[in-house]
Amino acid sequence: MARLSAWGALVPVVALAAGLLFATSGRTAQGTDLRAGEVTELSALIRERESAMAAQEQRLAELQRRSEQLTEQAAARDGAVAEARSAGELGVPAAGLTPVSGSGLEITLDDAPRRPDGTLPGNARPDDLVIHQSDVQAVVNAMWAAGASGVTVMDQRLIATSAVRCVGNTLLLQGRTYSPPFVVRAVVDSTAARQQLAASPQILVFRQVVDAYGLTYEVRERPQLELPAYDGPLTLQHAVAG
Repeated sequence: MARLSAWGALVPVVALAAGLLFATSGRTAQGTDLRAGEVTELSALIRERESAMAAQEQRLAELQRRSEQLTEQAAARDGAVAEARSAGELGVPAAGLTPVSGSGLEITLDDAPRRPDGTLPGNARPDDLVIHQSDVQAVVNAMWAAGASGVTVMDQRLIATSAVRCVGNTLLLQGRTYSPPFVVRAVVDSTAARQQLAASPQILVFRQVVDAYGLTYEVRERPQLELPAYDGPLTLQHAVAG
């Protein structure tokens, strides 16, 4: 009877402690799922970074406009400045700093569709079913090799310092992330571009995967493309002579 009495005395204490824990958890969660904390924090961080980047891009555009105004004023007073400005403007189109338009190609690359039951086709690995950095880069390289006057990936204009990188199955380009399908557009002679795509060893391997596992690789001719000017930073971090 003494042992039962002891347990009987502990029951109210345990119930009180549990009630306090539930109340504390409820106040902390405030109606949210505490287990989703890391995911929520990551999503919030991504939104915060994107907002900060948008603000920085706006500030950059304002500074660029102000710099152009000051350059114009200096060129009006100083012949040497005017000459240097004229020389610099000759390289603007080649640098990708002006919009380009004309006929060309639009290439779309996308992951293989998921099966309803979640199984993988044949002997495929998960990596076989997604678009990789090398696939996008091979298409871009073919466009440059064909003499493209301008190339964009996901409507982002590429220049000499642009780098196409993939993180998982997302594309990281000039500070932004994109999910497939990935779209490459180029103002280029379509015949020359198709020849370069057909001659690329990387594209050949990629097309074999496309045929085997159902990835998307579509090449369409466009009679008129409008590619925006590059408007990002121009600082060169490093270069290696090859």
